[in-house]
Amino acid sequence: MTLRFLPALFATLVAASAGTFPIEVRTAFTTADGLQSNDVTALVISNGKIFAKTSAGVGRFDRERGRWSAADVRPINFPRSLPTVTDSSGRVWTARRGAVQMRQAGRVTVYTPAEGLPYDGFTSIAAGGDGAVWFGTHKGAIRFDGKTWEYRQGPRWLPGDDVRSVAVEANGSAWFATNAGVGLIERRDTTLREKAKFFEDEIDRRHRRTQYGYVRAVRLKRPGDKSEWVQSDDDNDGLWTAMYGAGECYAYAATGSELAKKRAKDAFEALWFLREVTQGGSHPAPAGFLARSVLPTSGPDPNLRDSSPKTDEEMRRRDALWKKLSPRWPVSSDGKWYWKADTSSDELDGHFFFYALYYDLVASSDDEKRRVREQVSAIADHLIDHDFELIDWDGKPTRWGVFNPRKLNHDPNWWPERSLNSLSILTYLKVAEHITGGVKYRNALRKLIDEDAFDTNVLIPKTNAGPGSGNQSDDEMAFMDFYNLIRYETDPQLRYKYSVSFYRYWIMERPELNPLFNFMYAATNARKSYSETFGKRDLSPAGEWLEESIDTLRRYPLDRVNWRMTNSHRKDIVLLPTYARERGETPAGSRNNGKVLPIDERFVDHWNHDPWQLDQGGNGMQLADGASFLLPYYMGLYHKFIEDEGPGR
Repeated sequence: MTLRFLPALFATLVAASAGTFPIEVRTAFTTADGLQSNDVTALVISNGKIFAKTSAGVGRFDRERGRWSAADVRPINFPRSLPTVTDSSGRVWTARRGAVQMRQAGRVTVYTPAEGLPYDGFTSIAAGGDGAVWFGTHKGAIRFDGKTWEYRQGPRWLPGDDVRSVAVEANGSAWFATNAGVGLIERRDTTLREKAKFFEDEIDRRHRRTQYGYVRAVRLKRPGDKSEWVQSDDDNDGLWTAMYGAGECYAYAATGSELAKKRAKDAFEALWFLREVTQGGSHPAPAGFLARSVLPTSGPDPNLRDSSPKTDEEMRRRDALWKKLSPRWPVSSDGKWYWKADTSSDELDGHFFFYALYYDLVASSDDEKRRVREQVSAIADHLIDHDFELIDWDGKPTRWGVFNPRKLNHDPNWWPERSLNSLSILTYLKVAEHITGGVKYRNALRKLIDEDAFDTNVLIPKTNAGPGSGNQSDDEMAFMDFYNLIRYETDPQLRYKYSVSFYRYWIMERPELNPLFNFMYAATNARKSYSETFGKRDLSPAGEWLEESIDTLRRYPLDRVNWRMTNSHRKDIVLLPTYARERGETPAGSRNNGKVLPIDERFVDHWNHDPWQLDQGGNGMQLADGASFLLPYYMGLYHKFIEDEGPGR
């Protein structure tokens, strides 16, 4: 019997209204745009016109042409020093070393880093018609609306970090004079639905690789220039495509969009091929084995980079269990494809997460459901037939595809993976039982529980030393697994165990402001409780998790370029304790409210990134896709955590 889950079963009592909200769009102007010099010292808005003072003269901005031209300096009065400004509400703002002061009706309020001020080193202040105040500093700009501090630093937001002057228009758009040109941050109204469409269109345009449409980031030919890009493979092509496809499953279920249904079906075909391509050829894998990725044989041979004995030796020095394998990219039976071996548990977690959603929410015809059953059975049978290990073409387990109870429970090399891999294999078997109805999967699951205590292994799902100390890839995997395992488990005692374990995990993830993790947890544990020695505890998500999730989706940047983001110099940061960072090679911490930096002040590709790392990002040569927005947005819409914003897409 097919169990089709309904969103109402998991929804919280109140949905959040995302509504219309402003999003910031950045533009940079340099000498290439007619500016006299990139060394800009001051800005002023006079009668609605923008003037910039540079080391080579004064420029005036032509809004229609989007270019600068020389201007007469005589009628223009540029501010010479850090001013005191009065905002649209009559509040008087002054900046000084280490603090911002606001005076209103004779009362003075002082804001320091303890109240959220990100940085000082002020150079200028400006107020706009939207009630917010902007502060220029020698390392970025700051916006404050009386409640929320926003820090704008790095090429995502500014052409240069040394902000000499700020000018704000009545609509809230802010102009910045910097050491590398003029910057503009415009505020435009949008909705979450409009953002979703933007990212889906971008993915269709740039981010589908091969005819199967594997979804991942692309490389740019020039920093930040999206006009030319190059596609490439990734170790986790299957995982990322599965998570993208899962978002489209929710999109179809929540909106009825036929385009979403097609995108979900295309994702299924892409994942289907990752199993099909491994069969036959010169190095055939056992039935049910999944490739990590594929590349056409018409292109360069990836074995030249990935099957190097030297690389294997280097990896083995860092990882004693690193799998030496050559070729790492065998050729398919038809000679058209290289397929990447040594598939990880990450891939399996993504595949099974997607298959459950696709089967329940999208597949409607008998043939569609049959093919899902065939795919899931092949993979699950492979694991059962090979003693709960993922066996590669060489007849040996992959580096991370080990779920064998003898290794997880008794081999010290596998103790760190015991809880997560126990959770994973229980989820695979439960999803297989749900989709196929096969008794063999239930029996295999019961064996792992009754003889090997895998249900007890799951009770301690995260073995790291508190928030900020773990591997976020593991977190992403665990949340996908918990979501399906709890929904499909019918044994009340097991559901109770899994729910308590999930609660302990989510508590450590709460400061990360992660809408995907929050929605997955709320969808499975809302209105649940558990009893222990010291009383009864509510498992429902507590605190501002919903507001924080919506805020993250709102602030999720439209600019997906991997720009460098630097925050370790900030004054509102509390570093993590040494025990929470095993290696401690990069600065890590949170704001002084205990929560990580907002998503628009760091770079996020997928939800396996480390939100505690303070300095992150690259050189602007990579353009990420928006799938990490689409999945939590449509999941929230489906589970009614987010109010529907209107008809159609």
